[in-house]
Amino acid sequence: MSAFTGFPDDLFQFLEDISKNNNREWFNANKDRYRESVVAPVTDFIIAMGERLYRISENFLADPRTNGGSMFRIYRDIRFSKDKRPYKENVGCQFRHVAGKSAHAPGFYVHIEPGNIFIGGGIWMPPTPVLNKIRTSIEDHSDEWTKIVTSKKVTRRFSMEGDRLKRPPRGFDPDHPHIEDMKRKSFFLMQKVDSPLILEPEFLEEAEHAFKDAAPLMEFITKAMGLPF
Repeated sequence: MSAFTGFPDDLFQFLEDISKNNNREWFNANKDRYRESVVAPVTDFIIAMGERLYRISENFLADPRTNGGSMFRIYRDIRFSKDKRPYKENVGCQFRHVAGKSAHAPGFYVHIEPGNIFIGGGIWMPPTPVLNKIRTSIEDHSDEWTKIVTSKKVTRRFSMEGDRLKRPPRGFDPDHPHIEDMKRKSFFLMQKVDSPLILEPEFLEEAEHAFKDAAPLMEFITKAMGLPF
């Protein structure tokens, strides 16, 4: 069992500090602090979430490994970016579908950065073939989609985030009642969280409730992709 008791105050302070000192010299000097204030409590959170996640679905993983697990690495991929800051200034956890190989797979998600904390689930910027499978499923199962996105559990807790195409996707009816959703490049439900809550053990329960409420969308997405929920 994990001893998750909430994230420490220094997790926020570390993220604020690295945003002002985003360089290898500072990070190397503070690597032990990173392990203690970020990696250790995030690992505890992932382990604690594992049993709760299993009750929602057996096909999403809470993987506590520091490399290749649910916690995103702090190192930024700067190979093709004009922004050469080497480190992320946020903490992210993705509880990914067992069939997923990247962050663009279906998954439940926790994002922590000063002033921007959110939890939720869905699929973020998947490749076009996957997007079109989801769009086709919305087109073919319009009533089911309506029931999911208009449910009180969704509308009271979440917003659906992400960019849209300017025009209807090719091959889809521009007059379909859900064409605005079919223009989406991501299908992701996001709940904002107040900073003080993540310092408390109750954050674990709040995340579990969010994942449960996002589960119908996740089931729709996984089925559209031909995956088990």
